[in-house]
Amino acid sequence: MRKGEETRAKILDVAEAAVLAKGFGATSIEELIVETGITKSGFFYHFHDKTELAKALLERYIENDERIYDEIFSRARELMEDPLQSFMLGLKLLSEQLADLPNGHPGCIVAVMCIHERAFDREIQELNRQAALMWRRRFRGMFEEIMQIYEPREPLDVDQLADMVSTVLEGGIVMSKALREPKGLSEQLLVLRTFIRLLFRPR
Repeated sequence: MRKGEETRAKILDVAEAAVLAKGFGATSIEELIVETGITKSGFFYHFHDKTELAKALLERYIENDERIYDEIFSRARELMEDPLQSFMLGLKLLSEQLADLPNGHPGCIVAVMCIHERAFDREIQELNRQAALMWRRRFRGMFEEIMQIYEPREPLDVDQLADMVSTVLEGGIVMSKALREPKGLSEQLLVLRTFIRLLFRPR
């Protein structure tokens, strides 16, 4: 990684930690400059303003989430051909990975920007929306494959079921922080796994 890329990544690392800790509005450019040890002109070389910083944070967070999902669910599919068993294994692997975080999940940039969306322009709001739709398509595809072999025990909307995966992930982050239980998110994923197993029966 070149020096310029390293500096940009360092700014994003510091900014992400600050935003997750206290929100985007309470995070100042000045504190990022001090924390990263760069000059003001150095900061503005990488980001013209806070809006551009917010966009870069969001894009990086989404890209990282996608990479994790790709790795985990691809690995699960390699190990299990059955789509339902593969999906449940994927949830188990994801739960184990999150359980390894000593202080729990640090938080979600997507959620922060949703909660305070009025502070951001339409481009960032749309980027957030597209991320949610991307995750819906990912999990809907998995459930549609499951439903070719297994029948839901109750009528359901596949998009709503797909959104439920993201809802448990985001809600699990909030609950684990509120309850100060670092393992809460990983345990919520295991409950979701049990629910999915009980929801479907072979045709």
